[in-house]
Amino acid sequence: MAAPMDGPKGDDGANGVEGPETPQNGQCNSYQHYLERSENGRSSNWQKFQKLMDEGNRHAKCVIRTKVAMEKDPMVKTLIGALKVAGCKFNPDYNVACEPCSQAVSGGFEASSSQIVICENNCVNQPLVTRVLIHELIHAFDHCRAKVDWNNVKHAACSEVRAANLSGDCAFGLENFRRFNFGYKSHHQECVRSRAAASVTTIHGLSKDDADRAVDSVYDRCFNDFEPFDRIPRHNYHAGRSFKNRYRVYKMFNDS
Repeated sequence: MAAPMDGPKGDDGANGVEGPETPQNGQCNSYQHYLERSENGRSSNWQKFQKLMDEGNRHAKCVIRTKVAMEKDPMVKTLIGALKVAGCKFNPDYNVACEPCSQAVSGGFEASSSQIVICENNCVNQPLVTRVLIHELIHAFDHCRAKVDWNNVKHAACSEVRAANLSGDCAFGLENFRRFNFGYKSHHQECVRSRAAASVTTIHGLSKDDADRAVDSVYDRCFNDFEPFDRIPRHNYHAGRSFKNRYRVYKMFNDS
């Protein structure tokens, strides 16, 4: 996901989870995946010391990779700029956190604190950190722009469709050569549907059929919502173009 804490993965504040594991209830239930934010994951001082020794500089590497993405990636820059234009403050030192997670997720967006979590134990290279950050920034942008109710399955499904569509999760090369899913023109849309449904399942604990229905009910409208980009940024050229044209894109957003 790097789907919701964008909530999925009253409001427990954890929406936007990236991963396939399914909770056992119908509420947003993603804290279980973010080990330092769950009661069961809080460890003793000795356990924390052992963990620090075992992990070495994993956390430091994650922090460096997120900073590199924020400084150099056109899509990340566009999304951070769009958040600010939409009236939401963004402080990288607060709004992006590297933390250990369960193996089920790569990242998440926690609506209650407006924090993006990058799973430092699962995101182990620069391209993956960048892609997860983009995915979660789309959730953050939706939360800021649309006041998403992450307990509403259709709201969550819409943001998951947008994140899967715009983040590069369903890039043809990534899907085909890393996941061995081969297809042609319909590949991208089917990938978006399946990834969005998997995220909704993880977040809300729905069956596959119920998650598919939720995604289908919002798919056309949300798939064709490219904000804050001017198109689906399929490669660096499109991402760079959106970044260079960002003031025109922001004006369109503000006028809408």
